[in-house]
Amino acid sequence: MLVIEDLHVYYDEIHALKGVELEVRGGEIVAILGNNGAGKTTTLKTISGLLAPRRGRIVLEGQPLSGMPAHEVVRRGIAHVPEGRRIFNRLTVRENLMMGAYRRKDEGIQADLGRVLALFPVLRERADQVGGTLSGGEQQMLAIGRALMARPRLLLLDEPSMGLSPVVVEKIFETVADINRQGTTILLVEQNAAMALAVAHRGYVLETGQIALSGTAAELAENPDVRRAYLGE
Repeated sequence: MLVIEDLHVYYDEIHALKGVELEVRGGEIVAILGNNGAGKTTTLKTISGLLAPRRGRIVLEGQPLSGMPAHEVVRRGIAHVPEGRRIFNRLTVRENLMMGAYRRKDEGIQADLGRVLALFPVLRERADQVGGTLSGGEQQMLAIGRALMARPRLLLLDEPSMGLSPVVVEKIFETVADINRQGTTILLVEQNAAMALAVAHRGYVLETGQIALSGTAAELAENPDVRRAYLGE
């Protein structure tokens, strides 16, 4: 579905991504692991059109994405849940969700709204509540729900567990697995390596802007370097 080849991204003269290559196949959850500053968020921002690569190719279902503006990337079937959630604090839950469908003109919007509210029942209870008054976990659910309202084929998730309690993190990852089972392909950036590898099919490890390791989730979970660096063993 998604192929990245020899991707180089700079922040001014800082070389953030140095020839990154990865693949996401349809129906998968693929995890990107790495420490702070490894280039995980930069990778997602480049895929979604928020950053422009200096060199390399991003191809979605055989069609090039490199250099395409972010709104066109959404139209092509990619939705991005950014680090820090970035909900609209002054809009209600329902209004936030409908913002995710702002480019859509089809008749399935209300059905998709029902699907999102079924995935996150707490959002149904708080549909008329202002987004900024939600808890951190509820805001993360809202951010994911808003992205789903775009009806993406590929969902980019950036650090969905950040700042959340273990109980809420478990619920978020259960829902991520549900979304995948319902047919959405997912590229997941996550520092909680144990949770990410528990739901992912395959994964990549980024170190200082380069792919250091790749393999199935089971292979990475058993890799001594991964266990020592990311699983606390």
